[in-house]
Amino acid sequence: MTDHVELGEVETEDLLDGLEAFLVKEVGGRHEAFRDLLENPRRVYGEDGRYSAEVRSLQKEIRVASADAGYYTLFVPEALGGAGLGARSWFLVWEKLFRWCSVESWLGWQSVAHWATGPSRVLAECAPEVRAEVLPELMSGQKSMCFAMSEPDAGTDVWMMRTTAVPDGDGWRLSGVKQWITNGPCADYALVFAVTNKELAAQRRGGISAFLIPTDSPGFELASVIRIFGHIGGNEAVFHLSDVPVSRRNLVGQLDNGFVIGQLGIGLGKLYNAAKAVSWGHWALAKAQEHVRDRRTFGRPLAEHQGVMFPLAESAAELMAARLMALHCADLYDRGLPSANEMAMTKMLATEAGFRTLDRVIQSFGGTGFTNELHLTDALLYLRSIRISDGSAEMMRRQIAKAIAKGQIVF
Repeated sequence: MTDHVELGEVETEDLLDGLEAFLVKEVGGRHEAFRDLLENPRRVYGEDGRYSAEVRSLQKEIRVASADAGYYTLFVPEALGGAGLGARSWFLVWEKLFRWCSVESWLGWQSVAHWATGPSRVLAECAPEVRAEVLPELMSGQKSMCFAMSEPDAGTDVWMMRTTAVPDGDGWRLSGVKQWITNGPCADYALVFAVTNKELAAQRRGGISAFLIPTDSPGFELASVIRIFGHIGGNEAVFHLSDVPVSRRNLVGQLDNGFVIGQLGIGLGKLYNAAKAVSWGHWALAKAQEHVRDRRTFGRPLAEHQGVMFPLAESAAELMAARLMALHCADLYDRGLPSANEMAMTKMLATEAGFRTLDRVIQSFGGTGFTNELHLTDALLYLRSIRISDGSAEMMRRQIAKAIAKGQIVF
């Protein structure tokens, strides 16, 4: 018995074709119409480092249009009003989206609700009155959210969390600092994790709870926008929480058991990153494929030089392996079978293979590979970052190594 909708091969192909048609019309059209805005960093970001009001408006337009077309909420449970599709569809949809959009048509990344920034199964764990309040605007794409777990001293080791929720009447007061919060600068709601039982947290046995909080709550401050990749702005936030009042109804899931809420999306997050890495790797190889046929050196096409082609051949094999691993993980996940170790292997292999592919493709282009026109360096930087996000490569290796020692890796 599954808790998601499984599509047949024909239905999946129809879905992916329909999504591509949507991207061509809604995303491609806007990127063409607003090229002067979207390709000018000084207009993409405002003085405060956030996306400018014009960009945020366009992102909302994409979300709303996609929600109207039925794509935005493909992975929201049916009980919440979504299509309830499973992990295999999740991987294939994001693969299609990232392959078509690449880093050039980046507005399109808003076309499907990501579990950490839009409506997801997490909302099923909210109190009914909270769902009634927040769900309509999240489902319609009018508003967005963020996942606020990381802190300055609690990234990989989340048990080092210092944000606290102190009882206050029929609720709590939250205080602390959250950092590296994706979509934080633009989010309307934040899923905030805080220590509610210091003794349990110190023993690493629980004691951390999750709360869904409006980002305009008293004491909730966007302290800064983290700028990365040398950009003049960014979409990562630092939050300062100072006695933020939180009602009991805003508790998500069970008290002291917030990591269960966090785990609702972590597995899918690894598949999401695998899809991005595989897609952008294939996108880059497609550029290289055309280039090596057309470019001639020493009287021959680059395609006849083994020094150029062998690294690309290795990348093609690595990306194929990563894709098949991701589909295998999705199958395990959809069948309700253990998949954590397989997810770790897939995330590690896919993100490193994607990064190597971008590096090799840039090398095949020579100096041209660094030009803004090709966008290869943009993709390289993004793929470098996902080797850390949602669990670093070192954490993935640590998990896999522990599983091997326990005899849990079975082929």
